[in-house]
Amino acid sequence: MGFEAAIVSNDRSETNHGCGRNCLGPCCFPGARVPLYLYGEAQCMDTKGETIDFLHSFILAPWMEKQKQGLFRYDVTSCETKILSGDCGFIAQLNEGRHSKKRPTEFKMDQVLQDFDPSKFNFTKVGQEEVLFCFDPENSPFATSSNMVSPIEFGHILLIPRLLNCLPQRLEVNTFIIALQMAKQANNIYFRLGFNSLGAFATINHLHFQAYYLEYIFPVEKASKKLLVNNVKGFNIYKLENYPVRGIIYELGSSNFQELSYQIVTVCNILEEQNIPYNILIADKGSQIYLFPQCFAERQVRGEVEAEILETQVNPAVWEISGHIVLKRKQDFENATQEYAWKLLAEVSLNDKAFNKIINLVTNDKYYSKM
Repeated sequence: MGFEAAIVSNDRSETNHGCGRNCLGPCCFPGARVPLYLYGEAQCMDTKGETIDFLHSFILAPWMEKQKQGLFRYDVTSCETKILSGDCGFIAQLNEGRHSKKRPTEFKMDQVLQDFDPSKFNFTKVGQEEVLFCFDPENSPFATSSNMVSPIEFGHILLIPRLLNCLPQRLEVNTFIIALQMAKQANNIYFRLGFNSLGAFATINHLHFQAYYLEYIFPVEKASKKLLVNNVKGFNIYKLENYPVRGIIYELGSSNFQELSYQIVTVCNILEEQNIPYNILIADKGSQIYLFPQCFAERQVRGEVEAEILETQVNPAVWEISGHIVLKRKQDFENATQEYAWKLLAEVSLNDKAFNKIINLVTNDKYYSKM
């Protein structure tokens, strides 16, 4: 039986003065007054027995309140957005503050697996005023921050599983399920979550997922696909077609999140061990998961990316790969075309030979038999 979803307060009787910075570290976070959302199969109810809209009540409304409090580095709601002409429907956004105010990367870009380094910036160093709520089935901290990196779009948040465990940016089954559950609880096709591995433009080596709300269909969600595996353990596997980035799609059918997560994370862990960066998009309320192995940083180091692309200073992470291109300069936004977006994303994609190796991995029966 699943836990009943309810709005409660993680209110501890013990007062913890900590280090005095009111941070999210073990010195201050235990005993903090933080709203707690318990998710499960039951409908979300408040203490009066009334139905709660999780997306609005726990994410969008508190996010807007944090914005009013001046916690963000800049106002993303004022950023210009347009749909580029063409059949793909790429979304271009001008976000000039993202270039000058985004937190810099503090680790090597050529290694997907790196140990957590407490001396580098991590989310335990963030103030509690940036936390929206804890998201959990059992009462351990899966903190959700309103904005610990530079925001991209309205409602942009970070989900930080097992915050105090200080996990590196690597997927595990139990933490990936948390992201799927958040997509399910939001219950809105315009709310998506994303994951960037190290080497695929994650800028902080502390396990986290990004999420935000955008009322557009992403171009990748409209792209055609070819069936690879039909109804294995209750889900289907496809490969993207007619899209600039080669990718894999997992589609949830009669399966559950545990089985789906095992398959996806198994493949991702192998990519990590082979030092292949990747990005993940969680879409359609958690029922569509897109996996994009990528090589942009590697191609950049080898001098294979055209200067025209590099001059725009766009780092193609999960949102860009999905078709939401965040541009940092006015002239690039004004001159953006579908041809430019396609050319940028094509630089991300693995070649046919490398991608076919991953197809063989994804369709290998030995992983299904273990589930």
